[in-house]
Amino acid sequence: MVLIIKKGASKKELLAIEKKLSGDSHGFNPDKYTGTVKFKKDGLTLQKQLRDEWERLND
Repeated sequence: MVLIIKKGASKKELLAIEKKLSGDSHGFNPDKYTGTVKFKKDGLTLQKQLRDEWERLND
């Protein structure tokens, strides 16, 4: 995204540009889902298991 600020822009125009830059343009907030998935195994064990599965598929 490119926003051009012209010399002598009013405060209202600057605030509108700031709002565009800080706003969530996609409407998706990933922070909403942080920590919501619960696994039965700890992360390291699960990661090693998944890596082993890929190694077996590539052999």
